[in-house]
Amino acid sequence: MVDRYSTDVLSTDWRAPKNGRAVPAPAQLGAVVEDVQSDFVGEIVAVDRQLNTVTLEDRRNKRRVFELGPGFLLEGRPVILTAPIAAAQSSGPKRTASGSIAVEGAKARVARQSRIFVEGRHDAELVEKVWGDDLRIEGVVVEYLGGVDDLADHLKDFRPGPERRVGVLVDHLVRGSKESRIAEAIMRGPHGASVKIVGHPFIDIWQAVKPDRLGLRAWPQIPRSIEWKKGTCQHLGWPHRDQADIARAWKHILGKVTTYDDLEPALLGRVEELIDFVTVG
Repeated sequence: MVDRYSTDVLSTDWRAPKNGRAVPAPAQLGAVVEDVQSDFVGEIVAVDRQLNTVTLEDRRNKRRVFELGPGFLLEGRPVILTAPIAAAQSSGPKRTASGSIAVEGAKARVARQSRIFVEGRHDAELVEKVWGDDLRIEGVVVEYLGGVDDLADHLKDFRPGPERRVGVLVDHLVRGSKESRIAEAIMRGPHGASVKIVGHPFIDIWQAVKPDRLGLRAWPQIPRSIEWKKGTCQHLGWPHRDQADIARAWKHILGKVTTYDDLEPALLGRVEELIDFVTVG
């Protein structure tokens, strides 16, 4: 005779979900999870600690952004996604953001007469964040021009020479552009021997930040009739009404940059060229 009452249903957690209770799990890049509410399944391709979000990409390359926390399935089990813990520091030599070996206790060198000119404030802030430690040790000052149109006048006032070299980083320095014509004219002029002008192909320095650091597949294509920064913010759904909005957008972008690895190689090599040029001797 079967004992129908041999098991006490109240002796177990009868309220527990079928798949188990949710447990914390770090949102590791490459893991495949499902958002329970929307049934969206995708690979974790980005985690934003500041915004507390995770970006998933499905098999059709469609991306969606979700808030970190409960409501996900990992390998069929409910989890509470959390930002992954930063990797422990290596026991090897400490390096600067540019990848150079850090010189512990080194004091900033007295500023050289040579300078590096960049076009705008954002360019200067990006160079400072990645190469600032190196530049202070070398005694190199970075100044921003507010645009390349007045570069010739700036050089005339600065009076470059063998001991007063000038390196210039120019946005969108591509063949046939206005910027390339200005650069060519200066290099043929009286200061050419003491000036080095290099550029990158990006419309704006923002594009030198790798787009995946912001959860993007690529920077948006903005029509020439629209101011690039405002058009970019509008395309990404960011506030873009005034300069304060643009400044906040740049602060968000710059916050994604911690080392040289967050920047495109097309910028890295150019900045290194300028540092080498102005520190000769």
